[in-house]
Amino acid sequence: MTYSGAHGLGTVRQLWQLLEPVHAIVYFAPEAYDEAGALGYATDDRWPMYFAFRAAPLGPAEPELVNALFFSFSPRMVERYVGQSWHTAPPARVLAARAVAADRSLRALLGERTASPDLAEAAMLAQRAAEAAATAGRPLAAANAALPWPDVPHAVLWHAATILREHRGDGHLAALQAHHLDAVESLVLHSGAGAAPAEWFESRQWSADEWNAARDRLAGRNLLAEDGTATGAGLALRTAVEKLTDELASAPWSALTPQETARLAELLLPPVLDIVGAGLLPTQSTLGIGMKYDYEG
Repeated sequence: MTYSGAHGLGTVRQLWQLLEPVHAIVYFAPEAYDEAGALGYATDDRWPMYFAFRAAPLGPAEPELVNALFFSFSPRMVERYVGQSWHTAPPARVLAARAVAADRSLRALLGERTASPDLAEAAMLAQRAAEAAATAGRPLAAANAALPWPDVPHAVLWHAATILREHRGDGHLAALQAHHLDAVESLVLHSGAGAAPAEWFESRQWSADEWNAARDRLAGRNLLAEDGTATGAGLALRTAVEKLTDELASAPWSALTPQETARLAELLLPPVLDIVGAGLLPTQSTLGIGMKYDYEG
C-alpha cells in the first residue's frame, strides 16, 4: 500500500528528531534529578526516575503492563524499578514532579528564549499536532494526551513533544511486531544496522545469553552476518520497520500545512541546539536518531 500522507516521511522523521531532545531532557537534567530525589527515588542513576516519570501517566501500573508498553527493556529491569515505584510516591505526585522538572529544566537550558515569540509560536504549532493525534491503540500517547495542558509556552512544547513521541513510540512497537521482531531482537538488529554499538544497548539489561540467542535467531532468518552486522536482508527489514513507523507517526502532522511544519522545524532548531549543546543528553542515541533510510517520502 502506497503512503499518501499530507507530509513526506522525511518531514515526519525530521520533526521527531527535533522534538525528541525536548522530551528527553526530563530524564537527564539535574533539575529532574532534584525533583525525583525529593520524592524519594534513588538518583545514583537515571532509571528509577525514568521509569517513574514515563510510566506515571498510566496510573499505578504493574510491571507487566509497563514491560509490554516500553518493550525494549528486560522484564527483570522493569520489575526492579517499577515494582516499588508507586510505594515510593503515587503517580499523581510523580506527575506533578515531572511537570516541575520539565519546567525547571527548560528554563535553565533555554533562559530568555522561554519568553520569546518564536518559542510561543513553536509551542502553538506543536500543540495543534499533538491535539490531532488519534490515540486508539496507542496507550502511552493516550495516557499523556489525557493530562491537562500547561499554561506557559515552554511547558506546552514539552507536553506536545511528549504526546507526539509516545504516539510515535506506540506505533513503532506495532511496526516491530508486524515485522516479527521481539524486544531483544529489535535491539540486536538495530545495533547490527549501525544505530549504536552493542554495548550501548546493555543499559536495557538483557543478559548475554538472551542477546546471543536473539543474534542466533536473526542469523537463522538471514538478517545478521556472523560478525553481528546486518545483512542486506536485515537492513531491508530495518528500513521497512522505520518506514512503517514514520507512516504511523504521520497523521498528527496533517493538522499543519507543509508551510507550518517547515516553520516549526525552523523554530525548533535554536532551542534544540541549546538543549543538545548543554551536553546532558547521551552522545549517541540507541533510538537511531540521525540514521538515514532509503525510502521515498
